[in-house]
Amino acid sequence: MTTKPRPAAAYPNLTELPDPPPLPDGMKQRPHIARTDQVLRSHYRRQPNTLVSGEGYLCFEARDARRSPRPDCVVAFDFPFPARLIEEANGYVISEVGKPPDFVLEVASPSTGRHDYTTKREDYARLGVREYWRFDPSGGQWHDAPLAGEVLEDGAYRPLPIDYNNDGLVRGYSPGLGLELRSEDQQLRFWDPATREYLPDLVEALEALAAAEARAEAAEARAEQAEEQARQLREQLRRQQPRE
Repeated sequence: MTTKPRPAAAYPNLTELPDPPPLPDGMKQRPHIARTDQVLRSHYRRQPNTLVSGEGYLCFEARDARRSPRPDCVVAFDFPFPARLIEEANGYVISEVGKPPDFVLEVASPSTGRHDYTTKREDYARLGVREYWRFDPSGGQWHDAPLAGEVLEDGAYRPLPIDYNNDGLVRGYSPGLGLELRSEDQQLRFWDPATREYLPDLVEALEALAAAEARAEAAEARAEQAEEQARQLREQLRRQQPRE
């Protein structure tokens, strides 16, 4: 009996989109966008059909790309094909991908802030983005708030609860990500309620690895020292035994 080969997975034929122009305040936004991208990519690295990307066009049809928004960060889950194909196409075309993103984040800057909470907000609702979040590293000078999140219901965005602590911490829970977004000391952090820890960025992860390796080396050195002490004690006992 012979087994028929399984057919290859049918991947969509995605249109490659043009490169967008550079951001006007790129240096102000870049550290926050880069950190968010790295942290979320690491968090979802074992989910191959999850997209974490950004700064490319998000549109319903490819022909609309140059008139469409460019999210700073976009997250989408559960594709029936490798999510890397979307990045290879240089943009997110909803009609070709088959679904809108589950999460979009915009980082404020002096020249883009007002656009984020007015025109872009309307664009993302029209495109069906499930959750739209905004982070303002200036604390609310460029956006309408230091941190804001909204969920799409019946074609319109409803605000998600945001908690302002006395210590300056601003936080809100994203149902789509299952994470808390926190604005603290002009930085955006992601808190995992399941582990009750922040998702580490690359520097923090490397520091944690170095600390763990140092602890392991110290433990190994202590074990070797203890073994040497035991050997010396055995040798002393051997010498103290009476000769027959």
